[in-house]
Amino acid sequence: MSVGFTVIHRKYVPYSHAHYAGNLVDGAYALAAFGDVATEVCIQLDGDEGLFASYSDVQFKAPMRAGDVLEVVATVARMGTRSRTIDFEARVVCRGRPDRSESAAEVLDPPVVAVTATGTVVVPTK
Repeated sequence: MSVGFTVIHRKYVPYSHAHYAGNLVDGAYALAAFGDVATEVCIQLDGDEGLFASYSDVQFKAPMRAGDVLEVVATVARMGTRSRTIDFEARVVCRGRPDRSESAAEVLDPPVVAVTATGTVVVPTK
């Protein structure tokens, strides 16, 4: 397990997390999800939760809304002695449709890429 190793989480965005008109969720929501999936990458590869050191790039490409189901993907791009560079992508795979009814939702095919990022995590030396 090393470069190319991928971890995927799916997460429902609750309405309690909406901060803006139109039930929009702030971009930090995706960054928190990236932290969660990066933690699993570190556990799987290194047996340690690791620490998030930095982002070198974050791109907000499409809105995330309450009622969405996000697929959060982390793929290891580089392995150093203690650092790992990880590419992240948050995709909206399902979206609530309150215009149809209070509980209506749909699967998005293809998913909508909402946020991408590249980040670095560090782990203790073995």
